[in-house]
Amino acid sequence: MKSTLFWLKLVHTPGVGLQQARQLMEVWHADQPPRRQDAPLLAQYGWSSASIRGFLDLDEQALAVDLEWLDQPDRHLLGLDDPRYPGLLAQLPDAPLALFVHGEPRLLQAPQIAVVGSRNPSEGGLANAREFSRFIASQGIVVTSGMAQGIDCAAHQGAMEGGATIAVIGNGPDIIYPRSSLAIAEAIAEQGAIISEFPPTTPPRRENFPRRNRIISGMSLGTLVVEATRRSGSLITARLASEQGREVFAIPGSIHNPMARGCHQLIRQGAKLVESGADIFEELGQLAAVNTDSLPGQADSGPAVPAQRDPEYVRLLDALGHDPVSQDELGRRTGLTAAELSSMLLILELEGEVTLGHGGHYHRTQERG
Repeated sequence: MKSTLFWLKLVHTPGVGLQQARQLMEVWHADQPPRRQDAPLLAQYGWSSASIRGFLDLDEQALAVDLEWLDQPDRHLLGLDDPRYPGLLAQLPDAPLALFVHGEPRLLQAPQIAVVGSRNPSEGGLANAREFSRFIASQGIVVTSGMAQGIDCAAHQGAMEGGATIAVIGNGPDIIYPRSSLAIAEAIAEQGAIISEFPPTTPPRRENFPRRNRIISGMSLGTLVVEATRRSGSLITARLASEQGREVFAIPGSIHNPMARGCHQLIRQGAKLVESGADIFEELGQLAAVNTDSLPGQADSGPAVPAQRDPEYVRLLDALGHDPVSQDELGRRTGLTAAELSSMLLILELEGEVTLGHGGHYHRTQERG
């Protein structure tokens, strides 16, 4: 593997693309420092004179901020030649030359599903993001998102309840943006990983976020869009996923909800409509090394009802029989509001205790003890 200094110099050198970096990797020895006499070799690889000067002039003093950040616990720099660098991402023609990682770098090699959506979602969208992510993570799949307010943060929170999560950010790894995400960023760094292709002190510029989005989709087997407007940045992530040959999933919503229109647009364009977590694994089961026959929500299996339930859930389960019943009827039986029922039924469905059948009718899938 090349040295940390080698990769830091490449990261800070403008105009160096993936092909040029890989050509250089083939001839440069790990313990060989760059030398002035190597300038013709770099020019042969298509480097501009400005890039050559920048690369050769950088030294440890110029990279002191990066090295100081990396010297702290749980901080890593993964170059393209690092075995922990995410394999799917390395296949992209515009893969980052290196990744700054705060947390557990081995997670980057695990199967991942991206969960993204609006920064201003509905309460139902937040509940969907959290519960779908918790379910995905509970199956041993890492949930990847962008740590933005709204759907992203809800996805990270749900994933940490069920397993692990990765946050990809659009600024230096030493900056938390937005500042309101400080608490969840600390939790992610402890339980998962925060990654960036941008070196320390890089501010959160607007143009950085589309670059961040290609990493989110590029590391993942598929991207799930929970809620999005037609002009949402989440649709950029979905488009990138499609261009990268990855699966795109979308959760439908009310025709009156503007946050659902981006998802409906994706579905019209060929995204897989998702109503339960099992829908995702039916598409990705083999790629994600998951046996869909044993997933919650399948007719022949599912976890037992927890011994301790909130009273509202007990009331809802008592009202549910194995004969199909509409949500309106459940509202009449329980006195719960439509919003409360939607959230609770989704949770029960993801846990495999409730099945949504033909015509939007629900029924229980297992006996209570």
